[in-house]
Amino acid sequence: MTELSDRRVHLATVPNFRSLGGLPVAGGTVAHGTIFRSATLGALSEEDSATLIDLGIRRVADLRTAGERKSAPDVLPDAIVGVSFDVLGDQPNSIAASLAHIGMPGDRGQRELSPEKAAEVVRGITETIGGGRGIALLQDSYRHFVTADSALLAYREFYSALTEEGDYAPTLFHCSAGKDRTGWAAASFLALLGADEATIVADYLLTNTDILPMIEPMLARAEAHGIDPDVLRPVLTVQPEMLEAAFDAMRASYGTIEEYFTRGLGLDAHRLEVLRDRFVSAG
Repeated sequence: MTELSDRRVHLATVPNFRSLGGLPVAGGTVAHGTIFRSATLGALSEEDSATLIDLGIRRVADLRTAGERKSAPDVLPDAIVGVSFDVLGDQPNSIAASLAHIGMPGDRGQRELSPEKAAEVVRGITETIGGGRGIALLQDSYRHFVTADSALLAYREFYSALTEEGDYAPTLFHCSAGKDRTGWAAASFLALLGADEATIVADYLLTNTDILPMIEPMLARAEAHGIDPDVLRPVLTVQPEMLEAAFDAMRASYGTIEEYFTRGLGLDAHRLEVLRDRFVSAG
């Protein structure tokens, strides 16, 4: 089994970046060089752009809202095509999207805020998420990823892109922090390919280490304004109960992961076959 740390891609301007290649699934492992996950590419440097190209990435799938994309548009080299699939289109003020506005890399809107206004924004969010309320709100967002119309459409289009006919373009997918919308995309992908629960959860929780370069400055700013960083930390990272909420909603609505893909996302058997053939390396 490939160690989780072996999949990490350390980039100065793109936190929480790793390949899914090498993870064990039914019949082998996820094929190397085919699919990657990360946080926002809103501050991508020329050096890191070159690394993306060297990795063979030719498409970036952005799962963010229109507002997030406007505040921190992806910076992509000409060799890489950007596509967007708005998971939270019918819930743009979801906590999963709102957290992006307290300081993601490349966020133009955040740079325009005065220190006082930034403190007001963060304080308002903190009042909303204190006392465990943030975890409960994020659990609601994860259920939304599975059942809401915009999410079903976005993930249907995402998986349709991964299974399109012709030459496949190795794909990097991301949201703002690369933890929630991206987390469900990775978890559902691995579950369909037959990864066991331990593998899925381990990849999901790896975010809590890989996201540190992104959230530590955010926590420091919050503390500088008198806000307890321990209130923010649980919602700026990932918790097992968040992912469990998504899987519980999936089972309640569809029964199995295959039924989620077919009845929920509307993908036919041929596309599921393409997904397994394209992304599983026999071993």
